[in-house]
Formats: sequence, C-alpha cells, structure tokens
Amino acid sequence: MQSIVVLAGGVGGAKFVGGLVGELARRHPDASDRPAVKVIVNTGDDMWLTGLRVCPDLDSIMYALAGVNDAERGWGRAGESSRVSGELAAYGVGWPWFTLGDLDLGTHIARTALLRDGLTLTEATARLGARWHAGAGLPATLLPMSDDPVETHVRVTIDGDDALLHFEEWWVRLRAGIPAREFVQVGVESARPTPEVLAAVAAADLVLLAPSNPVVSIGTILGVPGMREALAAAPAPIVGVSPIIAGAAVRGMADSCLAAIGVETSALGVAGHYGARSTGGVLDAWLVAEEDAAAVPQVHALGIRSAAVPLWMRDAATSTALAGAALDAAGRQ
Repeated sequence: MQSIVVLAGGVGGAKFVGGLVGELARRHPDASDRPAVKVIVNTGDDMWLTGLRVCPDLDSIMYALAGVNDAERGWGRAGESSRVSGELAAYGVGWPWFTLGDLDLGTHIARTALLRDGLTLTEATARLGARWHAGAGLPATLLPMSDDPVETHVRVTIDGDDALLHFEEWWVRLRAGIPAREFVQVGVESARPTPEVLAAVAAADLVLLAPSNPVVSIGTILGVPGMREALAAAPAPIVGVSPIIAGAAVRGMADSCLAAIGVETSALGVAGHYGARSTGGVLDAWLVAEEDAAAVPQVHALGIRSAAVPLWMRDAATSTALAGAALDAAGRQ
C-alpha cells in the first residue's frame, strides 16, 4: 500500500487523521516504507470574515497534525489569546460570537495574503502546512475539496420569516437551536474537485471516510460535481467510519443535520444515506460501534460489508486503534 486518501472535516476528522498517521507510523517504523496520507478536506464551512479567508476544517486538521491544537476546546490553537478579536468587537466589526484567537488570526492573514498574491487555495494550504515541524511539514497532505468557493448556508424560519444563514452562524451562535429546513451549498454547482483531489483518488490504494458530519462535512465534499464519479471509478476499496454511536452523534449536532434531510440518526441510517458503491453509493465497508453491533447484518443487507469495533476516540491510543480497524477492514475486501 502506497497511498491512502481520507475524506474529512471538523474535529472528528482531525482526530481520525491523527490516529491514522500514528497507526501507520507504528506499522511502518521506516518512514520510507510508510504509505502517503492525503486528506480531502471540507471547505463548505469557509467564509470571508473581517476581510480574511477563514477555513475552519482545514485549520482544525492542520493544527492537530502540527500538535498545536487546543485539545480541550477541540478547535483553534493551544495557548491562545484574543486581544485582536476584542479590538474588532470594540469597533463593531466581525462576529462577536465567533472569536478568532490571535495565533489563529495569523493563519488567516497569511492565507489571505497568499490568495491575494494569486495562489489557489490548494497552493496556499501547502504553503501553510510547510512551516510546521521545523519546516519538515505535516505528516499528511491536506487537499481542499475544491479551489472554487463553496459555502454551506442553512435555511431556517426566524419569527415567521425565511432566513438563510451561514452554517457557522447556525452552528455556533444558535447552537442549531432553530430547526434547519434545508442546507444550501452556495456555489457548489460551478465548483469542481481540484486536479490534485482527482489524482489522489485515482491513485489511492485505500479511501477512508472519517467519522465527520455526514451532511455538512462529508456530504459537502460528495456534493461537489465530479466527486462521486471519481469515487465510483476509484480502484481502491472505500471504507467509512460511523459518526453515530448508539443513536447519538459522537460530537457536535450531526443529529440536527440528519433530521433536516430526513435521515435517521443511527449507524444504519448513515450507512444507507451513503449507500453501497455496488448500487450507486460510495461505501464498500462500514465500521459501526460495538454498541451498534446489532446493525451489522442490516448493513450487510444494504450491500456494504460491516464490522463492529470500538469507535470512541478519547485519546491518541483509541484514535490509532480505530484507524487500525479501518485499515484492517480494507484488507477484508
């Protein structure tokens, strides 16, 4: 095995990719023998804020792989301060409920400068990743799902009126407290996967779907025209990891997102939502939690191989163990 591709977004994706990198290092102590990891990252959460291009999922995964993420909060940089955000709020600029730390702002300023200089988001992401580990770079290659801007918005009803909010406003400010009527990927119709993304999928020996939000993370990646077709044609097995354990989202509010699109919040429900590759979906295999072992034969009935394994990623050890289970599941194809 020479190359592994992961579709990921958010904190769950960051933990899983970190576990995968750790497990591959354990299995292949010689770095020259280690499979390359390429992560196709959701950019639907991206936005322009205070004149800066902010890419939450790209940054969460970058910080985690660099070892500088805030593990307690689950997002942002460790050891942060927020003096600049305080000044912006005093000027009435930006979103006061969406606090960007000072170190984090350095990332957004650098990214915006690179984009203004004419680099694509893929090129800018590579430049940002190259600074870590004393210039050796990250242990995985981060690939934005598209260089074309796609932003997830949420249609809701507020005081009887129709409103279309950026996903981060619905997620962070409102805490998904207002039911979502629809998710709208603004700009997705004209977006395309990058050449780097298509080449990575075509050359992969294994494709993994991280336990990220199936609607606004993995779902947004799959919604880019051409992405599903690339996966359908991929020679590699595609193994997904359930983000649902015992009928509840592992993290965040994926249950609210699934309810909005009429999908049951269960490991079986999400497996059916992704579908079997043999019938036009994207999955060859699906890992469910030990708590959901009863769903394994039902997933098999969908045409998707399945196994029940420990899914909780509580620390580095459990994250690497889960990644190992995903690698082993691919070997059973």
